[in-house]
Amino acid sequence: MFSWLGTDDRRKKEPEVFQTVSDGLKKLYKTKLLPLEESYKFHEFHSPALEDADFDNKPMVLLVGQYSTGKTSFIRYLLEQDFPGMRIGPEPTTDSFIAVMHGDTEGVVPGNALVVDPKKPFRKLNAFGNAFLNRFVCAQLPNPVLESISVIDTPGILSGEKQRISRGYDFAAVLEWFAERVDRIILLFDAHKLDISDEFSEVIKALKNHEDKIRVVLNKADQIETQQLMRVYGALMWSLGKIVNTPEVIRVYIGSFWSHPLLIPDNRKLFEAEEQDLFKDIQSLPRNAALRKLNDLIKRARLAKVHAYIISSLKKEMPSVFGKENKKKELIGSLGDIYKRIEREHQISPGDFPNLKKMQDQLQAQDLTKFQPLKPKLLESVDDMLANDIAGLMVLVRQEETQRPNPVVKGGAFDGTLDGPFGHGYGEGAGEGIDEAEWGISEGQGYRYANTQLIPVG
Repeated sequence: MFSWLGTDDRRKKEPEVFQTVSDGLKKLYKTKLLPLEESYKFHEFHSPALEDADFDNKPMVLLVGQYSTGKTSFIRYLLEQDFPGMRIGPEPTTDSFIAVMHGDTEGVVPGNALVVDPKKPFRKLNAFGNAFLNRFVCAQLPNPVLESISVIDTPGILSGEKQRISRGYDFAAVLEWFAERVDRIILLFDAHKLDISDEFSEVIKALKNHEDKIRVVLNKADQIETQQLMRVYGALMWSLGKIVNTPEVIRVYIGSFWSHPLLIPDNRKLFEAEEQDLFKDIQSLPRNAALRKLNDLIKRARLAKVHAYIISSLKKEMPSVFGKENKKKELIGSLGDIYKRIEREHQISPGDFPNLKKMQDQLQAQDLTKFQPLKPKLLESVDDMLANDIAGLMVLVRQEETQRPNPVVKGGAFDGTLDGPFGHGYGEGAGEGIDEAEWGISEGQGYRYANTQLIPVG
């Protein structure tokens, strides 16, 4: 009797069934998380709304580093070919963000055209204005590596006032936008320039909450002797330890990522092993792409919930008629206490809260009286998504992995990771000393190995 009374409750608790992980993420975001974000102005404070292209795009790799650390050379090394708009030199050459993506023909798409293309995941970058869009392009070219991943080349980080003033846009905010959406962030350091400027330090701090995506590459390591390399590695780890506040040791890959012979080949075996480790990490990105998007959606949902509690608490404390400005100043000043109260009342981890100083600065420009009070139904919907729907999608992720062949990045430098010209065995046996200016075999006379004896062939 009255069995219809419980139908709504049962419907809520049953997780939705989706055909693919991508479709499931899109629907969950639009129906359950987006209403909460819109109600509490999440997009004005933290991150623009997600679009279909954000869930459909290929895995992306973001390269970050100071100028002349080899970011563009690293991309060329991976692709084993030049890409449109590429410039390499010892001075700060790359002055633009370049999204290197797959295309049937070679060409460059300017930023203003790129942000109106619904098939590309860059539409929300128009919020950074023309100063940024004039410095943002997409280089398209047919390349087997780009069939599986896309790579974002960034301008070299400068020091002094040039970094903050001359660019005309918020460089750290743009990097933070990319960091939320990419699958891997590679920080490049030059073995000869280990100093981390204030600007580079700010950029690394802007990548906070994305430590799981960060990999560090100590590039141009073939230009220094073994003893110096050991000291340089120690100095880099010490410098990073002061900026990246994690108890774990950050993974640093050592090598020389360009197509020239090694200047000092003493550490060849080390460089080969490090290169293979890094390439295996990048090759695993297509396989883990769905899981990464799922993980990022969960992180976003947790932040959106905390943001809703903060905004509704501020609304609750605001007077309806008199003394609004004074109360606003008082609430912004005591935001840290509000954080602690929300933490106690709702059992939320301190790590889920947004940066206090940044939040206080953003609240200065807001009218707190126009904020929304707490809407339990919106929060219940997100809780239901996290508790039930996400679990269903996790099962679907595993099913998709078993049903399709193991997707890895192929082509370019990746074809040589195990047995190519720069794989194990290069520089050994007949090829020993191949990187040295004067090789063991005299110029003008070719030899080959046959039954361990040198046989003249010319």
